[in-house]
Amino acid sequence: MQWCATCSTPARAEAVSTLAPYACDPARTRGRRFAESPAPTRSEYQRDRDRIVHSTAFRRLVYKTQVFLNHEGDLFRTRLTHSLEVAQLGRSIARSLRLNEDLVEAIALAHDLGHTPFGHAGQDALHECMREHGGFEHNLQTLRVVDTLEERYAAFDGLNLSFETREGILKHCSRRNAEALEAVEPGGVARRFLDGTQPSLEAQLCNLADEIAYNAHDIDDGVRSGLLTLQQLEAVPLFTRFRDEALREHPELVARRDRRLLFESLRRMLSQQVYDVIAATGAALAAAKPDSADAVRRAQTLVRFTPPMREESTQLKRFLFSQLYRHPQVMDTTDRARQVVQELFAAYLDEPGQMSEGFAEAANRHRAVADYIAGMTDRFAIREHARLTGRHLFD
Repeated sequence: MQWCATCSTPARAEAVSTLAPYACDPARTRGRRFAESPAPTRSEYQRDRDRIVHSTAFRRLVYKTQVFLNHEGDLFRTRLTHSLEVAQLGRSIARSLRLNEDLVEAIALAHDLGHTPFGHAGQDALHECMREHGGFEHNLQTLRVVDTLEERYAAFDGLNLSFETREGILKHCSRRNAEALEAVEPGGVARRFLDGTQPSLEAQLCNLADEIAYNAHDIDDGVRSGLLTLQQLEAVPLFTRFRDEALREHPELVARRDRRLLFESLRRMLSQQVYDVIAATGAALAAAKPDSADAVRRAQTLVRFTPPMREESTQLKRFLFSQLYRHPQVMDTTDRARQVVQELFAAYLDEPGQMSEGFAEAANRHRAVADYIAGMTDRFAIREHARLTGRHLFD
């Protein structure tokens, strides 16, 4: 394996000149795992973004659960719509902070590629099945997807993304897993978990944009589903602050029976969180004075909320956990989803020939089964479970 750092083209010079000194410059990328010639009209991070969008794993996200299963309603968020919302928020903040928008977008669009069907319920079930065989974690699986499992190029497995995009994808990593990755790729994307250093500002930004996006859209989907009400949201200071602001400016919303008050409140909440991140991060950058992307790695986390906004966001997360994610109806779906994944795992382990070609012949059968199930959409997993067991756990 050879690392290749390719340079930005003259066509990208104007865009690069707008970057802050602490942003990731594609002309200074740490490169790709396999050498490639530079593209004539695109930066390295643009190429990453384009490869992600055209990948099979990205298309599968449209039928993967965020909170509500795909068949429960056409307008609930999926992993795909969530990723698009994270990318939009990330690009907006990146532009204000003069960070690399293309890199932010690439990380945001890729960050959930390794998620299982049925959201976190599927991940937890698959981890339990793999407990004695290395476990399962969706961040590591995302890296595995872009490094190995995608099969689109003749010269290499995976998408051969840049170091910076791969680093941003790996949001969490235990020390044990980091040591295993470091043994394969010395000085690679897992090194920071051993050194205690930070990822790029673009990666930090995607982490926070992810939180902003899912907090807001889970309120929206929760109300749409009927599992949350505006009355329950009275307990959330972050929401009520902007609901009250909306009502002061548009008192006619009180009498309306549509969702416009909810949308107006969420719109204002999202906007203020974006402005808060820009202000707090700008202040942190001014205090830390990083003069390069490498200097960022030696600092504390710099992309942040102000302390009051951090507290309000944490309160919102607690509310969603207790009132939505632990709602009896959601938990019932979660229990059935876990059963589907566990029984699929047992069936494929017993009869690997039931899997697609390539997975069935893999030497590491447990990991091959995990890869196969993780790549499924919700509806394919449900259909496969019914085919293999003769039982229908979902109507």
